Amino acid sequence: MLQGASFSFNVPTIIEYGRGNLARLPDFVRQLGGKRVLVVGDPGVKAAGIVGRVTSTLEAANIAAFAFTDVESDPAVQSITDGIALARDKSCDLIVGVGGGSALDTAKAIGLMLRNAGTIRDYVGIGKVPHAGAPVIAIPTTAGTGSELTIWSVLSDTDADVKISIGSVHNLPRIGLLDPELTVSLPAKFTAATGMDALTHAIESCVNKANQPFTEALAYQAIALIHKSLRRATHHGDDIDARGDMLLASAMAGIAFNATRLGLVHAFALPLGNKFGIPHGLVNAIMLPAVMAYNASANPDAYARVAALLGHDVAGLSNSEAANHAAQAVHVLRQDIGITQTLADFGVTPACFDAVIGEAMTSGNVAVNPRYPTADDMAMLLSRGIDGTF
Repeated sequence: MLQGASFSFNVPTIIEYGRGNLARLPDFVRQLGGKRVLVVGDPGVKAAGIVGRVTSTLEAANIAAFAFTDVESDPAVQSITDGIALARDKSCDLIVGVGGGSALDTAKAIGLMLRNAGTIRDYVGIGKVPHAGAPVIAIPTTAGTGSELTIWSVLSDTDADVKISIGSVHNLPRIGLLDPELTVSLPAKFTAATGMDALTHAIESCVNKANQPFTEALAYQAIALIHKSLRRATHHGDDIDARGDMLLASAMAGIAFNATRLGLVHAFALPLGNKFGIPHGLVNAIMLPAVMAYNASANPDAYARVAALLGHDVAGLSNSEAANHAAQAVHVLRQDIGITQTLADFGVTPACFDAVIGEAMTSGNVAVNPRYPTADDMAMLLSRGIDGTF
């Protein structure tokens, strides 16, 4: 970070962490004045019985609860419209989002639109939402997106065939309820992919041009926790301590990138996810080592620390030398947790590059990346994503 730099840092969301925290949900709803609650989840958390646990917990406390689980893995604008209609029909005054990033992003957007005019498309970008939405309590069941603590909702606009992002302080949940017990049923492959999403958030935040002391501390701690616990959480899903570490790491990384934005991995993630259906955490895992290797020379001090935090032996190396080991450390981690796919496995070919690069370069994450890429640089990174090298 440059001497004399200025920055802002704000964490208005209340974080409530603890095993069994779901039992406290009715108290939090009452604190926020909620009487009729829309519980937003996805089919997966519904099938796992978690949506039912949430609604039952509320109803046992005499709080009316209505479930909305029509949420895709890449939530469409139509889901927001349908959720708003149900919330209004049931006179809901508070939203509880439960699930992964898709469910939480949908819940936040529904809350926004209950108290703002127009459609969600009117607020694409950052800082365009005029009024606070209905209060939202976000309950993550994955440890990856950090959506319970971020200003962003990422949605699919199927009409335009693009992903859109809505960023606003009004899009922050009022409470992030973190209960590691709700994450133990997550299958290994999703634990791995969402964990790599959290790692990408942390790394891109702490190495980019907008990094600052508060975000740096959170991001580095998140990386340390992920190194300590992602392998255990993936291969021993009932390890509640590892699950708790990952939930905290995801939240910390979310707070960090909320203030800094991210980098080229996330610039690529939106078009690759939208055009080829690659799950968000997985596309991050595929692209992260290549982007790290490309960026290392632009911020060797930060990348050297990342390498050390990920357990790579950098003793006796200069920061420039150590920085070049960071990508290898991430590659080893993703192999250890079973992520071996490349972009080629999802049908990405050089013929697609221009369309992907064109959309990626419109991302606000490009400007804060440690290096500003040319189109040729972006094509090189996609090529490495195809063949799995870095």
